[in-house]
Amino acid sequence: MLNLLFISFSNTIRSVTGTDPVIRPAVQLIRAGNDFFSLLLKLIHEAVHSVHLQTYIFEDDETGILVADALKHAAERGVAVYLMADGYASQGLSKLFIHQLKEAGVHFRFFDPLFKSSFFYFGRRLHHKVFVADAAVALVGGMNIANRYNDMPGEPAWLDYAVYTTEKTAAALHNYCTQIWEGAMFKKNEPVKKTVSPLFNTSVQNESKVAMRVNDWVRKKNEISATYIHLFRNAHSHITILCSYFLPGSVIRRLIKAAIARGVKIKVIVAGASDVAIAKNAERWLYDWLLRNKIELYEYQPAILHGKLAVCDGKWFTIGSYNINNISAYASIELNLDITDEKLAAAAEGELEMIIQHNCKAVTPKDHIHNKNIVKQFFRWLSYEFIRVVFYLFTFYFKQRRN
Repeated sequence: MLNLLFISFSNTIRSVTGTDPVIRPAVQLIRAGNDFFSLLLKLIHEAVHSVHLQTYIFEDDETGILVADALKHAAERGVAVYLMADGYASQGLSKLFIHQLKEAGVHFRFFDPLFKSSFFYFGRRLHHKVFVADAAVALVGGMNIANRYNDMPGEPAWLDYAVYTTEKTAAALHNYCTQIWEGAMFKKNEPVKKTVSPLFNTSVQNESKVAMRVNDWVRKKNEISATYIHLFRNAHSHITILCSYFLPGSVIRRLIKAAIARGVKIKVIVAGASDVAIAKNAERWLYDWLLRNKIELYEYQPAILHGKLAVCDGKWFTIGSYNINNISAYASIELNLDITDEKLAAAAEGELEMIIQHNCKAVTPKDHIHNKNIVKQFFRWLSYEFIRVVFYLFTFYFKQRRN
């Protein structure tokens, strides 16, 4: 199976020492695990002026310590380092861990909600995962900073992907991270050195057209939702989707039905086992609808599936933190990149086909009937309604007191 997919056109990037140029493709698709974290650590090491890392989950396990140490070393050599983690998902970080980051010169803060106490969280989640160095190179995807997204002894990484990108897209991502940092908690924070480029949505990098897409419903940003609406409305032949929590709302379901009626073939790869049991139960409640509408459905088997990637007609794809559900649409700050490049899209689609062939179990109508009963269906329906109503309307999460 391919662990690293890339197009052949490259940029030359000067190393930290200023002696040897580093040649990398302008746009790369990278799989979770050693490939991703090796590149992340290398990019942090090469940073000269600034680093932004914003993530939903940052854990102080072996992988988190590796990344934290790299950030601290960067700060100690004079790089302006800004680390933001979601206040709900990263609440387990100890005060000592955070203190050590700050002592080394890393600017750290939690993205906090509109309202909170020691026991509850009300508001948006910072769900995107983005890294930018020197406003010149960037990583956008679904991987958090934790062991489960890395290849650990005896434990392969969860299935996920990110995109490495450069040039104007990286500059735009730097500006976007700056805006998030300065706007967090609606307070003015330390000044961050900005690029001279204005914030924009689309750039052309050699053969690849790259569009930065943001979902932040509170701020009236619905760009990723619009991407998926465009995908289903305009697909000509086929769509392949990898999604960790596939719970399409009524609008997307109508568009899926319309696409199927036009003759579009749709394949969906979902988790076999999930890290969120209620989400998997809710997802299985929709299996009847999906199968009834002639969607090819596959469950990934080797590990937890966490990726969020959709390829349209083998010509373009969208990738990032956005799941096809109402939580991503309405409750979280999400970031995707839409990439139009037939070579890279075909490679991504080929990777998904290999996953289907070698790592998935097809969910057929016959198998699904045999694997359900009235009790299971009741709990699946209950899970679906809980997520649809409670998460959609309230975005309310109980949490433990921070250590």
